Amino acid sequence: MANISEAELLAKVPTGLYINGKWEAGSTGKTIPVSDPATGAVLANIADASPEDGIRALDAAVAVKDAWAATPPRVRGELLRKAFERVQELKDEFALLMTLEMGKPLAEAMGEVMYGSEFLRWFSEEAVRITGRYGINPEGSGRAIVSYLPVGPCYLVTPWNFPLAMATRKIGPAIAAGCTVVIKPATLTPLTTLYFVKILEEVGVPAGVVNVVTSSSASALSSPIIADPRLRKLSFTGSTSVGIALMKQAADNVLRTSMELGGNAPFVVFEDADLDKAVEGAMAAKFRNIGQACTGANRFIVHSSVAEAFTAKVTEKVKAMKIGRGTEDGVTIGPLIDDRAVAKCDELVTEAVSRGAVVTTGGKVLDGAGSFYEPTVVTNVQPGSDILTDEIFGPVLSIITFTDEDEAIRLANDTEYGLASYVFTKDLARGQRLIERLEAGMMGLNVGVMSNASAPFGGIKMSGLGREGGFEGIHEYLSTKYTMTPNPFA
Repeated sequence: MANISEAELLAKVPTGLYINGKWEAGSTGKTIPVSDPATGAVLANIADASPEDGIRALDAAVAVKDAWAATPPRVRGELLRKAFERVQELKDEFALLMTLEMGKPLAEAMGEVMYGSEFLRWFSEEAVRITGRYGINPEGSGRAIVSYLPVGPCYLVTPWNFPLAMATRKIGPAIAAGCTVVIKPATLTPLTTLYFVKILEEVGVPAGVVNVVTSSSASALSSPIIADPRLRKLSFTGSTSVGIALMKQAADNVLRTSMELGGNAPFVVFEDADLDKAVEGAMAAKFRNIGQACTGANRFIVHSSVAEAFTAKVTEKVKAMKIGRGTEDGVTIGPLIDDRAVAKCDELVTEAVSRGAVVTTGGKVLDGAGSFYEPTVVTNVQPGSDILTDEIFGPVLSIITFTDEDEAIRLANDTEYGLASYVFTKDLARGQRLIERLEAGMMGLNVGVMSNASAPFGGIKMSGLGREGGFEGIHEYLSTKYTMTPNPFA
């Protein structure tokens, strides 16, 4: 744990809006409470921005967009590198802050600090690698120049479940590409983003390049920003329903959009899989972040010949998990984000059991303070159960069986979503077939965690558009320009 008390840490975190390089209370003077989901206690009260505050933040981003775009890539990259180093210096504080406002155990929060800060290091290096191309046209009559330019002011909307990583993997490429931004963190977990932006200020990111607004009404704040023709890019991570609504708004100004939306990831275990590795992968894919991850495995599709053994092994592992506040030693399952999340898990399990499913461990809401639900394993899940179609977003592992590869693929693809997928098999040819046949933007082959700053993160179908991370991530913030020049030898 950090050598700082919770109270001392919270006192270091800004609670205002950050507009044009200044922290302020906002025009409403109102505040929003931010609570600890493990206790219900209020951690801080943050500024509640008005729509007018949002437009002022966009004004600031627009005012410096040309100057920032003209800033040398090396300068932009060095600022991101300094931010990476500073986050590393304060890693204990960032981990504790995320645990306090989101609930994840400290060890997992530290993992997010490492993962989230890598986007800063990765895009600090990508900033100087934005290239174009030059070539002779096929007819030989001219020369083609292709260049990549900053898309312009961006509006970034982040979710509550990964407070640091969601901010860094949007702000990082935007800054690297030469774009200015307005970011709106989730109201449930804004403190980590506010603290991170304070770091950007400390390392010298110029006023107006990054602006932060927090609001109790996301739609009231976002609508005028998205409707403003000066905005040129919208990046959103959250539910599919909200993403669709935002894309409709973005269409009016033909905004560039990146949408990382819902998921319903299949986790397929074939009869030849190394069961111990599959169980290890299942625990990571399901219970990381207390099951509150869009890449989290939602449906465990297990070959009938190994289903009983797989169920026994995961049940044993889940029974051994320790529930509690994330700051406590040895805790592996913290609280869910709020009581609504708990109620959803309980409803899905109850409905599955009413159809014939069997709970092998867990399945209960915990009484007392905080939003806790027992880590749960449900087997014998029947077709048509809501738990197979709804994104669980909690610590519930549901198991169905299959008998051959085609059936496994049919079951895995039987969803409107296509974000992540997981496959465990020793058969290399089968693994290659599933890379091509599974309908998902990402796949873990014999691994339970796939996210990496150097790789493109994103989905297909109703799971979204665009990619974050990798060299693909910076191109989401760049426009392609083609120039034709005459043949210089003519």
